Amino acid sequence: MFGIREVDAAGLKKMLDSGEKVRLVDVRSASEVAQGIIEGSEFMPLHTLPLRMNDLPKDETIVFYCRSGARSAQACMFLSQNIGIEAVNLRGGIISWYQSGMKVVLPNAA
Repeated sequence: MFGIREVDAAGLKKMLDSGEKVRLVDVRSASEVAQGIIEGSEFMPLHTLPLRMNDLPKDETIVFYCRSGARSAQACMFLSQNIGIEAVNLRGGIISWYQSGMKVVLPNAA
């Protein structure tokens, strides 16, 4: 998406495996999250982002993801425009993550 940083599934896996300090944020709905998440992610529905944006750190990499990458791209643009945080979008969302053979876990198992 134009104007925001993106990472593909393989790039995110590499970041996570390398021990890079990454805050992985899932902006999907509760019903979507119940179907599976990327291990280590935190749940922050997109509609709550304006209320919680000041809780996000400015000194670590934030990667947003959703189902397909559209809502998470909106989250990245919102942060950039409102508080100057340049977050990273998972291109293709959790669909791309799963199709790339990466692990998805149930939220209560994470």
